[in-house]
Amino acid sequence: MIVDCAIYREGHRSEGPEDLSDALDRARLAGGFVWIGLHEPTEKEFELVTKEFGLHPLAVEDALKAHQRPKLEVYDDSLFVVLKPVVYEPDSDTVSTGEVMLFLGDAFVVTVRHGVGSPLKAVRERLEQEPKLLGKGPTAVLYAVADAVVDHYLEVATELGTDLEELEAEVFSPDGGGSGGTASRIYTFKRQVLEFRRATVPLTMPLTRLAGVGAYGGTVPFVNDKARPFFRDVNDHLARVNESVEGLDRLVSDVLSAHLAQMSVRQNDDMRKISAWAAMAAIPTMIAGIYGMNFDHMPELHWVWAYPAVIALMAVLEVLLYRTFKRRGWL
Repeated sequence: MIVDCAIYREGHRSEGPEDLSDALDRARLAGGFVWIGLHEPTEKEFELVTKEFGLHPLAVEDALKAHQRPKLEVYDDSLFVVLKPVVYEPDSDTVSTGEVMLFLGDAFVVTVRHGVGSPLKAVRERLEQEPKLLGKGPTAVLYAVADAVVDHYLEVATELGTDLEELEAEVFSPDGGGSGGTASRIYTFKRQVLEFRRATVPLTMPLTRLAGVGAYGGTVPFVNDKARPFFRDVNDHLARVNESVEGLDRLVSDVLSAHLAQMSVRQNDDMRKISAWAAMAAIPTMIAGIYGMNFDHMPELHWVWAYPAVIALMAVLEVLLYRTFKRRGWL
């Protein structure tokens, strides 16, 4: 569905016409641009937009189906950019991603939102309060959306870092994360980091192109070259996010390895204790087994003090074994 449609001239808003076929013509005549926002449009709803703005069918297919990687693609009449906003759910400590697609032309911007976590409403409101920036045209919209998405990445990375600290405290607590769900929580956290990484890492290439740096830093159609310093700033923020994501991934792997090592050590300790108790139980069992044999001629069999002596021998041997195992840390 169409969420918003407006024409901007010199950074100031005027409501767009109900008929989209007039929107682009009016924007060009006014020397401005038209910005149309859609939320999970159907093929039929998007058909009119596609026809009026001459959007490439491959890009339209991607915008309708969603589930795309962050990317930047250049077509004859438009630029197609995919971003993946990320939302952190504090109640469940989970990360969820949405998608924002932008079509940029000479005098239009079409934004398509899928899922949660879209910054478009807040971005539009902020831009409308900064007419000087909005007056730069469609490039300003692309920059503002990318900046909002990447800035929120930093907040999510901070939240995930806090969760990882809690996991570390649990694993390295005195009981060593002995609860059965610790490994499951670590693995779930690793899945959240992976989901986050899928949104941030592929965005490096598009922002590098927009920033005009590296081997892919040529001129990008429909993007003002004077905006490159701003995109470089967004790219620097993204680099910080990717460093944080790499660090989180390595740390959670180390935490999982430490937890598994602690579990292995604990199992070895349990086996030593079981072995020690088994050894202590073996001595009286052996002596009782010997004297339980039905032979007439056995040493001290008919001796009056034989029974107390055997019991005393068992007790002495048990005490000696117990002290030995205790001293070696087996008990």
